[in-house]
Amino acid sequence: MASCKSSSPIHRMFSHIINIDKKPEDLNTSECYIYRVPFSLRNVNKEAYTPQLISIGPLHFGDQNLNPMQLQKQRYFCNFWDRVKNESAMNAYKEYLEVEAKKKSMHRCYADKFPSITEEKFVEIILLDSVFIMELLLMMKKPEISHTDDIILTQTWMNKGIQRDLFLLENQIPLFILDKLYTTVVPDSDRHGKFIELAYDYFKCFHPYKKSKVEKPKRCQEDCSLRFGLAQHNWKNEPKHFTDMIRYFYIYENLTQREKGSSSNLLRTATKLQEAGVSFEKVFDKNLLDIQFKKLTILSWFLCLGCIPKFTCFKARLQIPQLKIDSTTECVLRNLIAFEQCHYANQPYICNYVSFIDSLIHTTDDVDLLVEKEVIIHELGSDKEVATLVNSLCKQVVVDKTCYKDLINDLNGHYQNEWYRTMASLRLVYFRDAWRASSTLVAIAVLVFTIFNFCRVVRLVLDLDQIKGDPN
Repeated sequence: MASCKSSSPIHRMFSHIINIDKKPEDLNTSECYIYRVPFSLRNVNKEAYTPQLISIGPLHFGDQNLNPMQLQKQRYFCNFWDRVKNESAMNAYKEYLEVEAKKKSMHRCYADKFPSITEEKFVEIILLDSVFIMELLLMMKKPEISHTDDIILTQTWMNKGIQRDLFLLENQIPLFILDKLYTTVVPDSDRHGKFIELAYDYFKCFHPYKKSKVEKPKRCQEDCSLRFGLAQHNWKNEPKHFTDMIRYFYIYENLTQREKGSSSNLLRTATKLQEAGVSFEKVFDKNLLDIQFKKLTILSWFLCLGCIPKFTCFKARLQIPQLKIDSTTECVLRNLIAFEQCHYANQPYICNYVSFIDSLIHTTDDVDLLVEKEVIIHELGSDKEVATLVNSLCKQVVVDKTCYKDLINDLNGHYQNEWYRTMASLRLVYFRDAWRASSTLVAIAVLVFTIFNFCRVVRLVLDLDQIKGDPN
């Protein structure tokens, strides 16, 4: 048996047992942040993680199905060259990539190794893809300066398809590479703020924040800039790539400060919680992950009065920011979940949120309830499809802690209280709405009045008998 070529003493000790040319290189998890989706997650829904139109970076380079877009990349490179008109700047940027490639700083961003791709080819891939992304984002920012016959901008399906491919976890290049291109090569006339702002504007359609009022067109750009400032305030670190940036859309400061741990019991479903008197309320102007359970302990003992308009103080309210489910929702959430499983094991906020929603939904009845309350709105064919989608998102996802621990325990504690369930039954039967409540109150008043009169009659009869029986 061939001996191990390593000079390490411990390697010489086992060289007669197994043939190892050299000690395998350790994966430095502190430096890599672009991963292949684990097979356990990929097998649930392969299409959600696979680019359909364009490959970015080395992971999907050479895929025959994506080759047609290579010509579009080259065309965009030529357009970018016409925009820059600065050969020295482009050469300097290429030299920068070559230096980074020699230092392996770009390679270390990827969890995978690419032995079949030479260093020169690696630089060429990153250079072409970086320029394509930059030109696309610049043209989307200023469509008036783009080519009127541009196939990507004029065909909506292709534009949206490329946008979808650009946020996939396996389709990323490091953001510092794009930022360097933006700050050193892009002309000053085309730069407005940082590159991260340009990227934020391009991917703002994936932002989960919902406003209660429709934005006015004149203030749309102003609101976008304001929203970016608020979002960046919650970022502890600059995003590493587009998937990381979209994940930051969901994170807010109070969420990171929540105590994480394992809840004592599984959360009950939406219909079960309703049977215990929990009212579901949609909320706006809050982060999607900002779910809260509010009740006043003393007043909530009279849950049946919560049906009266503006008597919300009597309710036990589960406030959930409205979730819109459309054709891109599954793809976005799956890639964010996969990224957290690989990179944010101790901060699985998206996994926690999806798991919480999944716990609320077991059947179509649960979806019907949440849709009725407008906590969920969707563009799918039926509520059954929503239930199937939500229930599949957490398959093969491993999380041992949740930031909703206290919330789940509070809801379970509320459900286990017999009095709340009794009040909830009373409310569902006799106080479902204001009209039924008023009828119930009238019936109670009539009943009380009848009993009162009956007692008066009995008393009079007894008094009369007593008078007749008195000889005096």
